[in-house]
Amino acid sequence: MPGGVDDPAAPSGGNVYDRRVCRDLPGLGWQVHETVVAGDWPGPDAAGRAELGRALAGSADGELVLLDGLVACGVPDVVVPEAGRLRLAVLVHLPLADETGLDPERAAVLDAAERRTLRAAGAVVATSRWAADRLITHHGLPAERVHAAPPGADIGPLAPGGGTGGGPRLLCVASVTPRKGQYELVQALATVADLPWTCSLVGGLGQDPGYVERLRELIARYGLEDRVHLAGPRGGPALNAGYAGADLLVLASHAETYGMAVTEALARGVPVLATAVGGLPEAVGTAPDGSVPGVLVPPDDPAALAAALRRWLSEPGERHRAKLAARRRRTALAGWETTVRSLARALERLRRDTGEAA
Repeated sequence: MPGGVDDPAAPSGGNVYDRRVCRDLPGLGWQVHETVVAGDWPGPDAAGRAELGRALAGSADGELVLLDGLVACGVPDVVVPEAGRLRLAVLVHLPLADETGLDPERAAVLDAAERRTLRAAGAVVATSRWAADRLITHHGLPAERVHAAPPGADIGPLAPGGGTGGGPRLLCVASVTPRKGQYELVQALATVADLPWTCSLVGGLGQDPGYVERLRELIARYGLEDRVHLAGPRGGPALNAGYAGADLLVLASHAETYGMAVTEALARGVPVLATAVGGLPEAVGTAPDGSVPGVLVPPDDPAALAAALRRWLSEPGERHRAKLAARRRRTALAGWETTVRSLARALERLRRDTGEAA
């Protein structure tokens, strides 16, 4: 089973997901052959399109091929002609048109391309139930061909937090792009500059350099250079240390299919303040006793975000409540084995429905 994996060296949530399922599927009896296709996806040049075409053409008739949606969905003219002879599954981390910063014409082109690809696929896998339902409705897909396999979480040590004389430590883990809402987050932080806190923005800086520069200028305009830090991408021990030192994870995203940073924080008992957009409420969830491990605010509502920050920063009782709920939620998180089994069931159904014996 070849898989299309977009830049496995990049420390993004989608690539963490791809690497984990490629690593763990063999434990369920699947043979996995990974294929990395170079290109600026979802809009590759001719060389990238040709490389994907060769990878698909090299797959035997009837072979089950799992493609990352970032690679597959923008080039239906390459993918769709192969769908009739391959058992094609597409893993959608984020619908292409949901990326912010796209002009309407480009978004419409990507949306139409994605629809063609997904309608041709034998199975579509989304990373949350919310995202699966949206793909069904938006693209008119048969519900029985769309499956949800939310990301798992590795339970880590309880985070001691870092709030001391400098106040609580806030952490935002997200690529620095308009969709992730760091600009609005900094605006909200400026309204609570009278309270003690620091905030680390962890995430890649190369996807939208113009946005990063505007964000730096905003931080300087508010005089927050000593309190808001653009830390760049982090992974492994460095990212673990960031979670260990955090008192609150903050996400001001405009669109999310799930939000792996949420469950990574909760896996360490760190509460969450996030926008109630897309699959984020599903990721935040509730503790076994019904308590909510943090706060959800309406998207695109800077005043609500600022008010929630002020309440959390100024009320010790609220911080204590959220921390207890996060620690309870931590014990109920699903692991990656649940993710991989959900994906395996979707692939097995595709294989069975297309006539191949298990």
